[in-house]
Amino acid sequence: MTTPTSRLLSLLSLLQTRRDWPGVVLAERLGISHRTVRRDVDRLREMGYSIRATMGPDGGYRLDAGSELPPLLFDDDQVIALAVALRAATLSGVGIEEAAVRALTTVRQVMPSRLRHRLDALEFTTVATRAGGGVQDPVAPDVLVTLSAAARAQVELRFDYAGRLPLDEPTRRRVEPHHVVTAQGRWYLVAWDLEHDDWRIFRADRITPRTPTGGRFRPREVPGGDVTRYVAARFKGSADTDRWPCTGTVVLHRSASDVIPFAGDGIVEDLGPDRCSLEVGSWSWMALAASLGRFDTDIDVVHPPELAEAFGELAARNAATAAGGVNAPS
Repeated sequence: MTTPTSRLLSLLSLLQTRRDWPGVVLAERLGISHRTVRRDVDRLREMGYSIRATMGPDGGYRLDAGSELPPLLFDDDQVIALAVALRAATLSGVGIEEAAVRALTTVRQVMPSRLRHRLDALEFTTVATRAGGGVQDPVAPDVLVTLSAAARAQVELRFDYAGRLPLDEPTRRRVEPHHVVTAQGRWYLVAWDLEHDDWRIFRADRITPRTPTGGRFRPREVPGGDVTRYVAARFKGSADTDRWPCTGTVVLHRSASDVIPFAGDGIVEDLGPDRCSLEVGSWSWMALAASLGRFDTDIDVVHPPELAEAFGELAARNAATAAGGVNAPS
């Protein structure tokens, strides 16, 4: 025999799976009387759930959006944050996608209409990339909603874009927003910059939207036709293909087990107890040579010659730096 609490949860779960439930069917599914169903529905209403009685031969019930999120005590920003996290989880690729979709559907169903409109306007893509990384800078939920809503409505967007340094003056931008993406712990807007007549990727935490928005536009196709591949390519320094512009192969005098945890998206091949090969890329030959120094071991360049030359240039720079000694700031 079920407890009253578990019965209420079962009733609520059933109400969330479809719009209308005849009272007789609910009673049969729960193994209780129609009178008990009515009493349990009243208890859920007291908890804040908006359950409407429907007309029909047998009568029934419908779970509607209420004025709050019972019994979850979230404020509006927390609700949007929860929905964003659940939507991102549906794209995480870690095996929780289906559960995240169900959870998001449940949360949305009992959301007040003002929050459902904000959530429905918020569309974004998660880009998986190992290029770089950085400090995670917060973005106001209203900014994400504004950017996503403009992209969805296909209207021009005007905003102030903060400079990289605190003393830099913000610039005014006018763009055709294409997509909101999240990558490397940050949020970005992919857009066609109308002033520069080119594609740009803007950091959302540096955007302050201006009103009103501009006129409607016909969406352009992002380079390559896939926003995920385009953003991943740009993060690697490529124009439109998701690969590093500079890729080389070296032999490291360390075991493969020592190298693999720090190889990023490189390909490691075991060559014995204390040797392995590593095929890896970067945005420039000099950057690639410098990054390989993190393994703190002897390195043999297999190919290409440009990588060997970069090691020579890097050695010269390091020698000059060492010869200069330590210069304390004045």
